[in-house]
Amino acid sequence: MRPRFLIKNGTIVDGTGAPTYKGDIRVRDGLIAEIGPDLVPETRERVVDATGCYVAPGFLEVHNHFDGPMWWMPTMEPMSGYGVTTSINGNCGFAAAPVHDDPVVRKELIDIFSFFEDIPNKPFVDELPWDWRTWSEYKASLQRHVKLPVNFAAFVGHIPIRLAVMGMDAWDRAATPTEIKRMCDQLEDALKAGALGMSSNLLDHDSRNRPIPSMLADDAEWSALIDVIAQYPGSTLEVIVDHFMRMTGQASAERIARLAQGKTIRIQIAGGIPTLEFQSPFIPAAEASHEKRKAAGLDIWMAYHHLSPTIVINFTASLTFAQSNNYIWNEIVAASSEDQKYAMLSDSDWLARARASWDKTIRQSPLSKPDEIELLDTETGAGPTGITLAEYMRQEKINHPSDALAEWVLANGVGSALRLKDWPNDEAALLKLFRDPKSVGNIADSGAHGKMFCGIGDNVLLLTKYVRDLKQLSIEEGVHILTGKAADHFSLHDRGVIDAGRRADLVVFNLTEIERRKDEKIWDVPDGEGGRTYRYTRAPAPMRLTLVNGVATFDRGAFTGNFPGQYIGPVPKQLAKAVE
Repeated sequence: MRPRFLIKNGTIVDGTGAPTYKGDIRVRDGLIAEIGPDLVPETRERVVDATGCYVAPGFLEVHNHFDGPMWWMPTMEPMSGYGVTTSINGNCGFAAAPVHDDPVVRKELIDIFSFFEDIPNKPFVDELPWDWRTWSEYKASLQRHVKLPVNFAAFVGHIPIRLAVMGMDAWDRAATPTEIKRMCDQLEDALKAGALGMSSNLLDHDSRNRPIPSMLADDAEWSALIDVIAQYPGSTLEVIVDHFMRMTGQASAERIARLAQGKTIRIQIAGGIPTLEFQSPFIPAAEASHEKRKAAGLDIWMAYHHLSPTIVINFTASLTFAQSNNYIWNEIVAASSEDQKYAMLSDSDWLARARASWDKTIRQSPLSKPDEIELLDTETGAGPTGITLAEYMRQEKINHPSDALAEWVLANGVGSALRLKDWPNDEAALLKLFRDPKSVGNIADSGAHGKMFCGIGDNVLLLTKYVRDLKQLSIEEGVHILTGKAADHFSLHDRGVIDAGRRADLVVFNLTEIERRKDEKIWDVPDGEGGRTYRYTRAPAPMRLTLVNGVATFDRGAFTGNFPGQYIGPVPKQLAKAVE
């Protein structure tokens, strides 16, 4: 028997952006059964007193990478403690399906995903059954094997589609017409099975500075894939563009918009309008192009995050060196053994190459500024920690930051870590995006980068910083960004709004109680050798209550151990309400 709840005396923020109001909410059979004033408790109904609290739709994490980690982190904590009820995965062109018959190509799929998203490779290989070839078979395997604390929705990735069809040639060339047809078949398989759409990537280069496979797609390939997506109303094309390294974001966005002309398709461009101070010279042109596309009636949304990522660098699984154009230091990360790493750090020829590589670091990266690199965590205890690399250089009288870092790592161990100073936001650009009707926020990258911590909890920072503390957004606007607006973008029309007949994904919270808690290190990730390695996480916000499909996942200050999440996909508006 499903639990029944009556949430009384709360202030309801319904997720639409409409004004708050006082009221009670009855939850029955996984649905919002009734909303009204002074509802009377019924038999076997648990009454939750929400006095002094907001009652909102459950929050959506709109850009996650739990495709692998969900298999070895089934609680997906601390999601429930931050009111998250739906997780969107398969982003950035990276996904776990489809896969090629050749095990070498399947390994390539894993290696690409693991490298770019800082997800441990060995558990990715060992913990997943890999009993699928198509995306529909992947979804069926998930449903057989993985119970969920949240609702799970996912894109199919452009990169695995290319690898599944072209094998290793996906790295080197455009597809033939026959291969494009097979890609379209793979995409259609996914969309029929309930994928949100297709994600792609026009940003990343690998550790050898090779453009990733999706960047080899020509206009013929793109047009054919867009045509398939357009045949499935409610589906979305997500494209990641580059306003960080090579500054091709504007050209990429314009290319995708040109190819979408005349097509009925929703497109999400992640990073299409940059939001960091160092990107400010590129913001006006990006904003102007976005306004022109809206005026032309194109259904193109800008995706953004409300803070820059916290970047913690380690020397075993970090892509930061490679993405900062520092490929020689990335050799330390890529080395397969500790002995190899220490040998390089002690070798005069490698040290000379490393100095030259360091000097080519892109100027916007904190790696180019020793006074913005904190010596964070020591494996051996030798230290020092808590000071910057620049301070360490002065203390030890070392002239070059690369030499200083090599000396510090030799003393402290390759299991040590650095923290880079956060980039400041362009707050004016952010405020525009908050209120833009064609924007989707909170692309937090949760599930990836566990050792540099792009993490769950950023959603709450939107409410505490911009609503509560700075008062730049109303509670209605903040909740709308995290719920109804995001659900509408992904065509998840049966949730995201408090309305009778919708799914009972709900959260109860007191705005004065919640915080994005300090990150903490925990050792719960299998290392593939029978042991555990670490990731960063944080304590719950906490919510007073989180319900997923009418079942409590966070209650009385803790995760409940319930797994009521469902595998979901686009829901047409006419089917939004399960009951009337």
